[in-house]
Amino acid sequence: MAIHKLDLGEFDEIDYHLIAIHTSLEDYRLAYFINQKLPINLGKNKNEIQINIKEGETKFSRFYYHEVEKGISWNLIQNKNEVIQQKNDTRQNNLFSNINMEVSTKVYLLPEFKKADYFLKIENLEDDLNVTHIQALLNTIDNISTAYTIETNKIKSKNNLIF
Repeated sequence: MAIHKLDLGEFDEIDYHLIAIHTSLEDYRLAYFINQKLPINLGKNKNEIQINIKEGETKFSRFYYHEVEKGISWNLIQNKNEVIQQKNDTRQNNLFSNINMEVSTKVYLLPEFKKADYFLKIENLEDDLNVTHIQALLNTIDNISTAYTIETNKIKSKNNLIF
């Protein structure tokens, strides 16, 4: 009987580049400015990225474009969002005991990069020289404070980028 072995190392390969973006722009405005600077056409994707934590669940907005000729996929992903919980304090018997409170908790797609507002994930891009050029073009957008590439081996929560 033959023994078959699977090499799981093939599944660990990272075939994307990640650029962190710091800006105060709304997601749709940022996508608009990126579309003007780069030869892409990011559009709102109805499949948002859902993250479940102990406080509840939240969805991160996502803009997507796929270049058919080159096979390159572009994702503009929100990094910061909030989970709002309804709390009712019934432990006390006083005037304010039946008041419902809303408690919001900040949630990050990649918690190790809390200062980044958005990520531009580029899949199947051939050479690294293009990434530095893309980063330079993003830095020319007026309302972007900074944009920089992230080394994929420094990402601890890689599973959040699988969608």
